[in-house]
This record gives sequence, C-alpha cells and structure tokens, in this order.
Amino acid sequence: METKKVGVLVGSLRKESFSRKVAKALIELAPPSLILEEVYLGDLEIYNQDWDDEGTPPPSWTVFREKIKNYQAMLFITPEYNRSVPPLLKNALDIGSTPSKSNLWKGKPGAVISVSPGRLGGFGANHHLRQSLVVLNVPTMAQPEAYISDAGTLFDEEGRLINENTRNFLKRFLTAYEKWVEIHLP
Repeated sequence: METKKVGVLVGSLRKESFSRKVAKALIELAPPSLILEEVYLGDLEIYNQDWDDEGTPPPSWTVFREKIKNYQAMLFITPEYNRSVPPLLKNALDIGSTPSKSNLWKGKPGAVISVSPGRLGGFGANHHLRQSLVVLNVPTMAQPEAYISDAGTLFDEEGRLINENTRNFLKRFLTAYEKWVEIHLP
C-alpha cells in the first residue's frame, strides 16, 4: 500500500488540550501507510472574504492553503464548545474552502474525532463538523464513529495515552481510516 500524507487539524490551542493529546497518540499509532502531520491553526487570521476578493489574503492563509494542498487526506479532531465546533476549526475550514472554485478540501477522504472531558464525547461538535464537511465535499468516514469521552482520565502528566481501551479503539479507528483513504482517494 502506497504511503499517504494526512493533515491533522486540531480545533484547540490550549496547552493541555485533550484534542491535541489524542492527535499525538494517533500520530504515534498510525500504520506505516499513513503519515499523519498536525497542521497548526493558531496563526490564521479570521476569515474575511474582502481579502480574497481584493487579492490580498494574509500570508498565514497562503501558507496554510499551500500546506493543505500537500495532503491527500484529512483528520479533524475537535473539542466541543457549546455543543458545536470551536471557531478555530471552522475558520480553517472557511479559509481552505475559499474562493469556492479553489476548495482545497474537495475529495480528500476525511474522518472526525471529537474529544471531551464529559460523558458525551463531544457528540454535538462531531455532528456539526460533519455537516460542514458534506458541503465541502469531503468524503467522511461514517464508521467507526469516534467520540472520546472522559478525556481527563486518559493521559498521564506528560500527555501520553495510558488508557488501553482507548489505545485499542484508536488503532481500530486508524485501520478503518486507512481503508477509507485507500478507497476514496480521487
């Protein structure tokens, strides 16, 4: 199986972000056919269509858009803010999808993992994000669904995943995602 580059978007900037800890665990657990790389979102200015219309997008948008072009598939890892996706992640989706004729997400096989210290595992954010991905034409893996709950109990003080059930689930998730990417690449 040919190696595929997968961009990992994490919807949190917090130093001790559970979403980022899950992303790091996924990067470590990835099968050899998937090279997972986090794409940092913290430098992106809030999307303003005027800058695209005037041909003056901020340099951070240009760098981000060039990075996204290099990935064959995408993983979206999101916390839940008020039963929805955090603005950081939504902003990245908007920047990557505009101008509309240049939608960088189009056709890239995707998957969503939501992460929460609560019991629902970010269910609301997971489904809101999936709605946006439909519009962006991202073929998004339906199964297994990934709602990581009780995230505060899953990692040690250094941020390493210590919960074996979660580790095993993430391995199964990555195996399914590996197949999804292979089947859905343009």
